[in-house]
Amino acid sequence: MTTGVETFEFQVEARQLLQLMIHSIYSNKDVFLRELISNASDALDRLRLESLRDGNLQADTSDLHITVEVDEESRTLTIRDNGIGMSHDGVVELIGTIANSGTATFLKELRESKDAAASADLIGQFGVGFYSSFMVADEVTMLTRHAGESQGTRWVSSGEGTYTLEPADDAPQGTSVTLKLKPEDTEDHLYDYASPWKIREIIKQHSDFITWPIRMAPAQAPVTTDETDEAEQGEEKAPELETVNSMKALWARPKDEVTDEEYHEFYKHISHDWVDPLETIRMQAEGTFEYQSLLFIPARAPQDLYMQDRKRGVQLYVKRVFIMDDCEALMPEYLRFVKGVVDAADLSLNVSRETLQQDRQIQLMRRRLVKKVLSTVKDIMSSDAERYGTFWTEFGRVLKEGLLSDLENREAILEVCSFASTRDAEQPTTLRGYTERMKDGQEHIYYMTGESRSIVESSPHMEAFRDKGFEVLLLTDPIDELWVDAVPEFEGKQLRSIAKGQVDLDSQDEKDEEAEAEREQRQKDFAELLSWMTTALSEQVKEVRLSTRLTTSPACIVGDTFDVTPALENIYRSMGQNLPQIKRILELNPTHPLVSGLRKAHGERKDDSGLAETAELLHSMALLAEGGELSDPARFIKLVAERVQQTL
Repeated sequence: MTTGVETFEFQVEARQLLQLMIHSIYSNKDVFLRELISNASDALDRLRLESLRDGNLQADTSDLHITVEVDEESRTLTIRDNGIGMSHDGVVELIGTIANSGTATFLKELRESKDAAASADLIGQFGVGFYSSFMVADEVTMLTRHAGESQGTRWVSSGEGTYTLEPADDAPQGTSVTLKLKPEDTEDHLYDYASPWKIREIIKQHSDFITWPIRMAPAQAPVTTDETDEAEQGEEKAPELETVNSMKALWARPKDEVTDEEYHEFYKHISHDWVDPLETIRMQAEGTFEYQSLLFIPARAPQDLYMQDRKRGVQLYVKRVFIMDDCEALMPEYLRFVKGVVDAADLSLNVSRETLQQDRQIQLMRRRLVKKVLSTVKDIMSSDAERYGTFWTEFGRVLKEGLLSDLENREAILEVCSFASTRDAEQPTTLRGYTERMKDGQEHIYYMTGESRSIVESSPHMEAFRDKGFEVLLLTDPIDELWVDAVPEFEGKQLRSIAKGQVDLDSQDEKDEEAEAEREQRQKDFAELLSWMTTALSEQVKEVRLSTRLTTSPACIVGDTFDVTPALENIYRSMGQNLPQIKRILELNPTHPLVSGLRKAHGERKDDSGLAETAELLHSMALLAEGGELSDPARFIKLVAERVQQTL
């Protein structure tokens, strides 16, 4: 048995490593308490398991708990458990790991690391949570006794050059860690950890769902004169400790033991919302990789949903120990509105955000969680139209972002999307519903993008589709401009913009020889006018051609099949991307009196300068009809005024 005080000197490498950990491992120093409470919780878990395995173990398991003591006067903080404890050799092996010679390889990897993020990853993987105590303490004392043994061990270090070990006959079963706290320094995120209120706040945030009770002395109430007199007359009674954590890990409890009210209260606690969630999603995975999740779909969008510094709402726990409250690796950006917790059984407590992005288990969890959320939305869509309507109104725009970023789940996302269409002014439609209503012989899913429903519906592009009874999707969200080019089809049906390319809505039955002959003749009749206008408007358009999509308007502007739309062009320019000028196509309605009159006038007086102005007006009107902007509004007004004057 070891006797007396033993002093050990940290090796140079280990001392460098310890200093690096103290100053670099965490920017949020509050987590030191999480680490110590997590260690205490593990010790209690191990004692409970050991007592089940060894019936002869001389250990008290009647009231397993964690105690946190704050002494404001002496500025000390003690975290104590009555768990498994450690023997002298165990302290050397576990707590003294950092002092062993096995740190050379680790330091070599650390030095070879090229950036700070990678360094933090290596530190986190090394597993040094206990030493985070030195971020907030000038000296750390650990008193421990292994369950079933009679003698304990005291470990003391200032985190500098040495640490000491000595036997401790007075050590109770379990482990206590006492920190001599550094002075407060808020600029360095070093808060007043001698404040009971601050300690309670950290426990509630980081360790509220630890299985074991965490006890503290009750908050001090103001002392009255009568109470002071009573205390002077007799011995003052020590206040009874109170449990400060809820221990309500709802995700770990059987579903039939938890009420909807409890789920809703938990949601409000983690989301800071005051409205019940739209849907609660439970998930439990067992096998080689175990985790539990409790997720919520809110009933309304948070105010920061589209803000740049927004946070996602999924918290990560490891064995009911809080790790981080904004775990981006668990939920994609387009599901950032989902709130909840994921509790993994096999992750390291020291895992960092950078490590999570590459962790295979985390990626597996993410895939399953995403599929579960999307399948839940699909279930809501099929079972409760009103709740689905609420979901889509609040989060539909965000969900469509996934059509660009999540190729693996694109089909599942399309399944739960709905869109406004010309079929019903009030009720949106799904793509499946659209395809089920398609006309015989219809090959494509037709859509048009624009700023608003009214602008799209009044567009000249809609005329032939309305005339022939073809349903058109009306896509008015900014994100629609992006995803329609990325999603080529749905269930074998191509998505086709009615404002791009050529349009041929006639069925095979309507394409008789007489109609074809009429079109060919019309093309010949207008060939000279089209050629002249293409030259006259060469600065504005790439081509002038006859239209098959117009019935009442004289002209419209269309893009080539793969052209960027004007709205998307504006989005790119607002993001600072300089695009080359994109010339579009002017289509003419050959049956409109203005167009047929222009053809006749051009045939009779080709040199008339007024005809070029008429062609310019025709292009400007088509541009305005689709909600575009004129390059020279003043000139347009002047030409219109002159034409109106000539009619008087």
